[in-house]
Amino acid sequence: MIRRRLSRTDVVQAAITFIDDNGVQALTMRRLGAALGVEAMALYRHVPGREELISAAVGELIDDLFNDDLMQEKPSSWEGYFQYVANAMRKLALTHPKMFPLTITQPPDAPWLRPPLRSIRWVDYFLTSLKEYGFSDDRAVSAYKAFTSFLLGDLLLQVSALGVSPVPLAENSNDEQDNENLGDYPTVQRLQSKLAENHSAREFDDGLDDLIERLRTAMDS
Repeated sequence: MIRRRLSRTDVVQAAITFIDDNGVQALTMRRLGAALGVEAMALYRHVPGREELISAAVGELIDDLFNDDLMQEKPSSWEGYFQYVANAMRKLALTHPKMFPLTITQPPDAPWLRPPLRSIRWVDYFLTSLKEYGFSDDRAVSAYKAFTSFLLGDLLLQVSALGVSPVPLAENSNDEQDNENLGDYPTVQRLQSKLAENHSAREFDDGLDDLIERLRTAMDS
């Protein structure tokens, strides 16, 4: 049987799949090579090492949004555009919850870029779109900062609720958390079931609506 020659894209996509399945802590060049049926040295033809591979995987994941329907047509209003981009990013975060926190820990293309919209290509497209909707330069930059802050905070909470640490843990970390005696905290004990309820989709929509309303007020002032 003739083995297909690997490309850089093959290696990066395999890294995304591996992290999705096993977490970034488990990723090594040797393990990824074994998953691809090659020696680890074969991977170094395409990436210099593990950290560069992780960075490439994060970049690929974010840039994949350009290949989605998201980039094919724009909503008629900037409010609709925000809804469109936000929900595409939420879908990405919930489809790849073990990858999403890496949008914070990996260096962006430039120090002034903010996760999760952290590639120069993406941010240029986003700011250009806002300009086309009538935003001034200052309003577009302010909206970008507010929008990314909302997305990052809310989506990190959502992936955390799926049991994913927002900050990658060491490989030998204990995943089990010590449970304190809730009898010492009667209010938390009484409200525990309510605290455990998952309303993340509604809370995301409400938070996004609030952000859009604040930006609309700023646009009108």
